[in-house]
Amino acid sequence: MIELSGIRDEGRIVRVWPEDAEAAAALRSWAAHEFVTLDAAGLDLSGVDLSQASLANALLTETALRGARLAGVDLYRSHLEGADLGEADLSGASLVKSVLDHASLRRAVLSGADLGSVEMYNVDACAASFRAASFHGASLTDVDLRGADLTDASVSETFLEVSFDDQTVVAGLSGTIFGPATVVRADGRHELDGSELESWLNSRGAKVRVIAS
Repeated sequence: MIELSGIRDEGRIVRVWPEDAEAAAALRSWAAHEFVTLDAAGLDLSGVDLSQASLANALLTETALRGARLAGVDLYRSHLEGADLGEADLSGASLVKSVLDHASLRRAVLSGADLGSVEMYNVDACAASFRAASFHGASLTDVDLRGADLTDASVSETFLEVSFDDQTVVAGLSGTIFGPATVVRADGRHELDGSELESWLNSRGAKVRVIAS
């Protein structure tokens, strides 16, 4: 990795650059111009460190961001469709109104992240950490949360049409959701909704109310 810091201002500092030359060039162009929106669609930004950067409206469709450090990043209304965020650190990040359809969040860390009104469809979030994250008004459809950690996360009228398993941690998860959700067990897949889903979650330490569809 090429290390360089101090470009432009605190909102546009790149602390660790990607190895890919085309990706590094796109970041340099973005960092050098105050009002340019980052367009790194389809590029390889794996391992980049953009902690605390302002990436509102960024175009990161099908971008490789594996292992990237994005702690505290502002990704408001960003496009992350098909992006690979596996093992990335998004702790404390804001993804409000961002779109992550078909993205990978496998083993990513989103502790304390704001995912208000986020859109997720067909997302692999296995073993991801969402501890104390906020999902108010979010829509999660066909999202794989097997082995994920939702400790103390909050929801409010959140569409949580997801897959859980017995390794999914929901202790302290609180608020209101719409189902149904699927619980994956050794004996197959079980779709739960209404009081059944509410009971399953709350028996594991959640404080959730399931709103009738």
